[in-house]
Amino acid sequence: MFNLFGSKSKLGIDIGTASIKIVELETNSNRFTLKNYGLFEMKNNKNANNSPTAQAGEQSILKLPDSEIIWGIKEVLSKSKISGRDVVASIPAFSTFATVIQMPYLSEDELAKAIPFEARKYVPIPLEEVILDWSIIGVTGESTKPTVEIFLAAVPKDETARYQGIMAGAGLNLKALELENSSLIRALLGNDLAPTAIVNIGGRSTSIVIVSKGYERLSHNYEVGGFEITKSISRSLNISIEKADELKKRLGMKPNDENIINEAMSALIDMMAFETKKTISSFENSRGEKVARILLVGGMVNMPNFLNYFKQKLGQEVFAGNAFARIVYPQGLAPAIGELASTFAVAAGLAMRDI
Repeated sequence: MFNLFGSKSKLGIDIGTASIKIVELETNSNRFTLKNYGLFEMKNNKNANNSPTAQAGEQSILKLPDSEIIWGIKEVLSKSKISGRDVVASIPAFSTFATVIQMPYLSEDELAKAIPFEARKYVPIPLEEVILDWSIIGVTGESTKPTVEIFLAAVPKDETARYQGIMAGAGLNLKALELENSSLIRALLGNDLAPTAIVNIGGRSTSIVIVSKGYERLSHNYEVGGFEITKSISRSLNISIEKADELKKRLGMKPNDENIINEAMSALIDMMAFETKKTISSFENSRGEKVARILLVGGMVNMPNFLNYFKQKLGQEVFAGNAFARIVYPQGLAPAIGELASTFAVAAGLAMRDI
């Protein structure tokens, strides 16, 4: 969606709150092949003028001046030797609007004329200020009075213009913008239509998305992510953020007496699980559908024993989402592919998109 301009190699660029992630995929015989990937994290990095950016997590990358974001993208491209220039980029959920609406069964031409009028009821800002896109999910209801389910999405035009400027400044060709959650769905679910909960734990927030028939049905943003947990460890033990992050990655949620960070982490992770359970219950109660599985992605998923701990708190099975399940990659990456698949899930989904 949101095609802006009408190669075999494509870049997926995920500009998150705490990092910039890039995945380069090639398409050969309808198979995706990993060509390259790279990551820029906001950790005492220098901007284009050699002035220090904010400490990791203290400031969102998206709130930095465009020139510094451009510099960060160029750093990834240069250091990772990424050669592709055609890009699909993600727009974060908090900058967009998406919902599923019901409309009378009409021809596609009639729907195209009617949807802008219907959208005014749902989009919270004037339609003149957004780019509107929609997709038909399917037909429901009785044959005598069928209705059409439509996935409706809107992105502010000023956000679109900003991303166009950033990509042009980095020497890239922006082919399309896409909702972050749509990229996750493509990467993790493919053609699987069963109701699924995707929990994406980012640096500054956690996104909980319920998907059914391949489309986002319900989403909830919880303003706690990996960095809040790192800060909690830092405060609890009176150590630096860097040391706290190292302990988090090394010890995770290992259930032993020597794990000195368990207590500092557990309350925040318990709240993540509670918010996930609440969102799932809301979907199941309102739609009468049962969520078939729960997938977790994001850097936190790679922590020791995190999945098991989350599973215990939810009281049901939880799996690590594998965004690289349909991607061919070098055998040498096999030991690290689980970590890469969780960390680069959105970027991989973007690079899989047809343009």
